[in-house]
Amino acid sequence: MQSQIQSFYRNKCVFITGGSGFLGRVIIEKLLRSTEVNRIYVLIRPKKGVSIKDRIAAWNTDPVFSELLKSNPKYSDHIVAIEGDCGFPDLGISVEDRKLLVDQVQIVLHCAATVRFDERLNVALDINTRGTLLVVQLAKEMPRLEAFVHVSTAFSNCVVRHIKEVYYPDKLTCSFDKILALREMLSNDLIDNMSPVLLGQYPNTYTFTKALAEQVVQKEASGLPACIFRPGMILATLKEPIPGWTDNLYGPISILYGCIVGVLRVTLADENSRAHIVPVDYCANMVLTTAWKTAAENVQAKETVIEKVPLRDPTIYNYVNSDQNPVKWRDFSNAVENLRFVCPLEQMIWYPFLKTYTKLWAFKLAILVYHILPGHIIDIVLRLRGQKPRMVQMYNKIHKNIRKISQFAIENWTFDMNNTDRLIQCMSSEDRKLFECDVNGLNWNEYFRGAVFGLREYLAKEKPTEESFRKARIIMKRFHIIHRIVQLIVYGSIPALIWLMLRVIPNLLF
Repeated sequence: MQSQIQSFYRNKCVFITGGSGFLGRVIIEKLLRSTEVNRIYVLIRPKKGVSIKDRIAAWNTDPVFSELLKSNPKYSDHIVAIEGDCGFPDLGISVEDRKLLVDQVQIVLHCAATVRFDERLNVALDINTRGTLLVVQLAKEMPRLEAFVHVSTAFSNCVVRHIKEVYYPDKLTCSFDKILALREMLSNDLIDNMSPVLLGQYPNTYTFTKALAEQVVQKEASGLPACIFRPGMILATLKEPIPGWTDNLYGPISILYGCIVGVLRVTLADENSRAHIVPVDYCANMVLTTAWKTAAENVQAKETVIEKVPLRDPTIYNYVNSDQNPVKWRDFSNAVENLRFVCPLEQMIWYPFLKTYTKLWAFKLAILVYHILPGHIIDIVLRLRGQKPRMVQMYNKIHKNIRKISQFAIENWTFDMNNTDRLIQCMSSEDRKLFECDVNGLNWNEYFRGAVFGLREYLAKEKPTEESFRKARIIMKRFHIIHRIVQLIVYGSIPALIWLMLRVIPNLLF
């Protein structure tokens, strides 16, 4: 059976923002490896003195492009770098490049965003909200446009506990146009100082500005063949192009990595709450699939509508792990327990384990015992060796990051995925294999295993050789013995301490 999605992308020109990001690169790799796309225009900015062409050329050494490089060494011939930045006016695109995009592009994939929870409001508004408006306005100029996909987040409406595939403008303190007008009138510092008032119920600038961006799409893209894709927390690949690939330490993956290194031992999380994580390769397939479906529905609407009817809001696709195949935060601690001897690291500094707490006071007490005191001891040893102390400072950063994501690891959300389920059901059997995205069939144990091996290879930079694993297992056994000895000393000292208190206190009183 012929793939409908492959047919859709054949000889098409695609414009993608955020193409140099985690999800963006996987989308580009998938397009080039699995379709006969004509051109991919990538919005990219010069970085630290490196030109946009050099940044694209550097992908040849990126592991995520390794399989593509084997099958198509000249894949970069299909990539056109467009200099620009979603945080700049007019996206920072030149007049010539803008005309090129308007004339050529048929599919727009808007993935660019700042994902920092503590980003300054003025920056988050410029990139996440105004940037979305500017991309929509650019798409409106494209006469050949067939599909526009805006990548949002499942937590853009986290002020609601059961999130449907609908818009929630009533949860915003102000409409996007008024917020952006305010942004233009006020200085950066003044708009940032107003953050607590403007955010309202939203916990951070990321979710707030992404919610505003959804309203942008609802209001400004209603006449376009557009949709919104809301993925959960995007983590390492499951299968494509290589299992377990990741290149960043955002969110839950930083906790998992800290655990297997032996640095992070406690965190704020409710083990019984759902961890709404999704593999990045499944997300990439969903983005490409939603574009295909959006274009098909637009063609069908044009063929069937006889008289003018009100424009529909762009369709929303929620995408998290399903009720039929959920994953919970306890699965993270289970993964550490089950895989610490299977996939140890040579550079670990202690025996890997993870304890979770839901109460802030208990967490603070735990980090004192498991993080801060050991950190000070290690720093003292480093000073005695003439080295720079670093553990206490590192733990301060770790604790700050844990608090940023703690709300999403303690509280529980449920999601409707009716549109997503219908989309998957209408895919052909061939497309379900080529663009796999059904989380109901995902084996989470297999996923965590691949993710841990991927963390070892792609973040810790430890090659998966037998010699490397042998050395790491020796280190693991040594730390295991030391860990048990420390536990014995600590637990054994508790009865002695109680006995001493019972002997000393009465003497002091009488």
